[in-house]
Amino acid sequence: MSVPIISFFNNKGGVGKTSLVYHLAWMYHELGLRVIAADLDPQANLTAAFLDEQQLEEIWLLDKQPNTIFRCVQPLVRGIGDIATPQLYNLKSGLALLVGDLFLSSFKDNLSAEWPGCMDRKELSCRVTSAFWRLLQKAIRLHNANVVLVDLGPNLGAINRSALIAADYVVIPLSPDLFSLQGLQNLGPTLKRWHEEWGERLNKNPVAQLPLPTAKMQPVGYVVLQHLQHSNRPDRPAKAYQRWIDRIPNTYRQTIVEKANQDIEIYNDPFCLALIKHYKSLMPLAQAAHKPIFHLKSGDGAVGASVKTAQESFGDFEKMARNIARNCRAYRSNGKAV
Repeated sequence: MSVPIISFFNNKGGVGKTSLVYHLAWMYHELGLRVIAADLDPQANLTAAFLDEQQLEEIWLLDKQPNTIFRCVQPLVRGIGDIATPQLYNLKSGLALLVGDLFLSSFKDNLSAEWPGCMDRKELSCRVTSAFWRLLQKAIRLHNANVVLVDLGPNLGAINRSALIAADYVVIPLSPDLFSLQGLQNLGPTLKRWHEEWGERLNKNPVAQLPLPTAKMQPVGYVVLQHLQHSNRPDRPAKAYQRWIDRIPNTYRQTIVEKANQDIEIYNDPFCLALIKHYKSLMPLAQAAHKPIFHLKSGDGAVGASVKTAQESFGDFEKMARNIARNCRAYRSNGKAV
C-alpha cells in the first residue's frame, strides 16, 4: 500500500496552518511513525519553525547540495535535467524535513507554462507538472516513511495546484470567522476543477515509463484553530466564535464534499478533525524554543498553569492526529470519506 501524502491547505492565510503541520509532524513521530514534513510553501515558514537561524544559514547560503525543495527542481527550471534526489534534514530519528526555499516561487512560471502542454502529450510538461509528487516519492523511499505531511501557501496558484495533485488527502485548517467560511466558497470548486483537469492530463502521459500521480486529493476533514474558550465552559469556544463555528459543518458539506445539509453540531461532525483552542503565550514560547507546545518545560519559559496546559495539549494533538488517520483509512478502505 502506498504511503499517504496529506496536504494542509487553505487559500486564506493566518489560520495557523503551518503551526498545525509542525505539531502534527511531532505528534505522529511520538506515535511511532516515520514522518516527512515537506515545506512546499515559498515562504518557508515550516522550515523556519523546525530550524534555527544558524541552521538556515548553513543550508540556504553555504550549501549548494539538493537539500531544499527548490534545488531539487532546479534542473527542470534551468532545462538541464529532471528532478534531483532530495537530501532530507534529519530532525530526529524517524522525523525528517524536506527543506523549504524562498526561491521556490520562481518555479511558478514553469508550472504555469507547462500545464497546458500536458494536454498536448509533451513529456517535459508532464515531468514539470508532476515534479513535486515524484520528488516526494523519492523522499519516501529514502526515509522509509510512513506518512508525509505537506505545508502549502495560502493561494490558488500554480505551485499549490501541482502540490495538491501530489496529495492523497487534504485537510483544511479554518479559523472561526467569516473569512474562513468565505474562503471555502472558492476552495471547494477549485479543488474539484484541479482534480478533473489533472485526470484529463493523466490519460495523455506520453511516456509509459514516467510515473505520474493519480491525484486523489480526497478531502478528509477540517480543523478549527485559535478560538478562545468560554469563560464558564472551558470545553466550549467563546460565544463570539461559536456563531461562526456553528456554520462550518454545512458550509464544508456544501462546498467541499458536495453533501446535503444536515442538522449536526460540529462536536458530532465526522468531518471535524479537531477544535484546537488558542494557546496564547504558549505558542510564542514554542516557536522560540523550536519545540511543539506539548514538549515545553519550565526551562522554556512555561510557568505556573502554563506547564499544565502544555502537558494537557498532548492529548488534544494526539486525538486530532488519530482522527486524521481514521478518516484517511476510511477513505482508503471504502473509496469515500466517512
